[in-house]
Amino acid sequence: MTSREVTPIACLLGPTASGKTAAALAFAARRPVEIISVDSALVYRGMDIGTAKPTAGERALAPHHLIDIVDPADAYSAADFRADTLRLVGEITARGHVPLLVGGTMLYYKALTQGLNDLPGADPGVRATLDADAAREGWPALHARLAAVDRVTAARLAPNDSQRIQRALEVFLLTGQAMSTLLEAPARIDEAARPWRFTPVALEPSDRSVLHARIEQRFDAMLAAGLVDEVRRLRTRDDLHPGLPSMRCVGYRQVWSYLDGETDYDTMRDKGVFATRQLCKRQLTWLRGMPERVVIDCCATDATQQALAAIESILGDTAAR
Repeated sequence: MTSREVTPIACLLGPTASGKTAAALAFAARRPVEIISVDSALVYRGMDIGTAKPTAGERALAPHHLIDIVDPADAYSAADFRADTLRLVGEITARGHVPLLVGGTMLYYKALTQGLNDLPGADPGVRATLDADAAREGWPALHARLAAVDRVTAARLAPNDSQRIQRALEVFLLTGQAMSTLLEAPARIDEAARPWRFTPVALEPSDRSVLHARIEQRFDAMLAAGLVDEVRRLRTRDDLHPGLPSMRCVGYRQVWSYLDGETDYDTMRDKGVFATRQLCKRQLTWLRGMPERVVIDCCATDATQQALAAIESILGDTAAR
């Protein structure tokens, strides 16, 4: 490969319940594909039902990467994802196989394609202090504290968005600068990404209500499959608590609160559906900020076939050279 050659890599992105898995597996039936998960929840071991993790049968159809690689007590960052994905893309292409990125964690995709800002890593001591402050004062009070030092970030966060409020305060305490200021700085792009051109194929709904109905049905299916028991088993571990990124995943957070007695079953179910719809909204906002994406209507009856054609078109550039 000369310095001027760039290999196209297709990335099948979309909100939850948009049909990404079905399209990816259909493509795997056509080509020697290896799937790289772009999902911050699928990395955790022992969290299968609430993450809609691919089944053993589905994973047998094509090798899957970045699934079940991290213990729920540990952290996995966008920087980790970027390093792992660039390594995997090189290894997969060296084997003569086709890497296909599939998922909906848009922060991961942004880190991969646009590089990383100079934000500090997580600091357990700072987080423990902030958790203690929140337990005493409440997250709205910490949101107000954030607004005093980083008005831009605070303005886009809900007063009870504990994970993001904590992270923004953590960044300020560690650097003395607002996270919004640091994010405005040019991102670092390393040379490892130069041989690849990542092109997004976005599964987006023409009718948001169709996707909302799918989300509701899927969350009910997760509950029927034993999501509450899955969280109950996780709660038996002494090293897991609701402040961890793993336990803040949509569905897990709501069930944990239910098992703590903070809500009843029906309220937990409704909150889980609502949180998933909010996640979907954020994912679509990210996607619509990618003008280079190829848009597929996930509500169309032939959405999978359209996605396959789009992926083939992207990879066809390789054969054309």
